Amino acid sequence: MGKPVYDTVILSDLHLGSETARAAEALAMLEQASFRRLILLGDIFCDLNFRRLKKEHWQFLSYIRKLSNPKRGIEVVWVEGNHDSGLIDVMSHLVGTRAYSEYIWEHAGRRHLAIHGHQFDGFVLNNRLSLINIGSHIHLLIQKLGGRGRRLAQWLDHWNTRWLRLSRKVAGGALAAAKARGAAVVICGHTHAAMSLERDGIRYFNSGAWTNGRPTYITIAEEDIQIHEYNTGIDDCYSGEERRNTAAPASGLAGNAGLSGDAEYEPAYC
Repeated sequence: MGKPVYDTVILSDLHLGSETARAAEALAMLEQASFRRLILLGDIFCDLNFRRLKKEHWQFLSYIRKLSNPKRGIEVVWVEGNHDSGLIDVMSHLVGTRAYSEYIWEHAGRRHLAIHGHQFDGFVLNNRLSLINIGSHIHLLIQKLGGRGRRLAQWLDHWNTRWLRLSRKVAGGALAAAKARGAAVVICGHTHAAMSLERDGIRYFNSGAWTNGRPTYITIAEEDIQIHEYNTGIDDCYSGEERRNTAAPASGLAGNAGLSGDAEYEPAYC
């Protein structure tokens, strides 16, 4: 059986440099697929400290560099996330990709918008420097704890975004941005929670993350957009709501986002 062929593959929130980054699995996923466009949708790095990058992290970046070679005919797009802030110029030279704050393209007669999503997260925008410092301390703690640190990071991941209700905030902001730009589809990362929904004829997708036990990514083929879960070589595809073990409360969901009561999710955030 040959490789699946897609127009576009989108992944986000790999957080290279962190103990929880699943760079080897992300690389394996890309090697198993064929596509004409790859969108790295923000937070590919954990922070600006390249000394934390491991061998598998550099291998992932090396593969991106190869994909960026014009001879391959693949468009590689880097969309800046909040953790990537300040890296746009560096990444353009390091891996040969073009970098954007947001990216718009036409496919199958529809306009698509890719934006990381932190732009719709007021907490991150108002506390960026504090979060960077806190993140550095947590990373050092995780390094000292070894295997227990990975579990701690995933627990913090889950707790932080459930408290901040990031899925609701980001989805609402992204849908409003798509409407303003005339886009029929908008795709974000940032929340670490893969999900999809539709409002007023605009489809919203979140690509999830590669820092937990259920790494996810998005593919676009013709008019079909799907969320995939990658698990040690088994590519499990689903196109509906985020998979979750525990149902999340729907109270207060409508709010500023204008989402229906069945669109609440339990994200995990780094």
